Amino acid sequence: MSTTIPGNLHVANDVLADMVGNAALECYGVVGMAAPNAVDGIAKILPASRLRRGVVVLSTEAGVHVELYVVIEYGTNISAVSQNLVDQVTFALKEYARVPLDGVEIHVQGVKVRK
Repeated sequence: MSTTIPGNLHVANDVLADMVGNAALECYGVVGMAAPNAVDGIAKILPASRLRRGVVVLSTEAGVHVELYVVIEYGTNISAVSQNLVDQVTFALKEYARVPLDGVEIHVQGVKVRK
């Protein structure tokens, strides 16, 4: 049942940010999202209702550029968790939203013990 319908589909950046935030929280080693501007160097974990505050989505000529601000679980390999995040976000945006991807940047704002 593959019918092509002519037209354009525009997905708002806030919708993409919600998708990215949810995909990020599913990754092993991610404790939560953090605000991009950590005041005094202290990263606060955002509640689930504010996931998009930890995600910056920019539209570029090449596609969508995503910046994630996360707090990682203490004792996990930061490099491995970051690569897993990139893979998860890339999959979510390419498979669910079908948007061209320009890049994904991971900013680790802190390390915290999971309770």
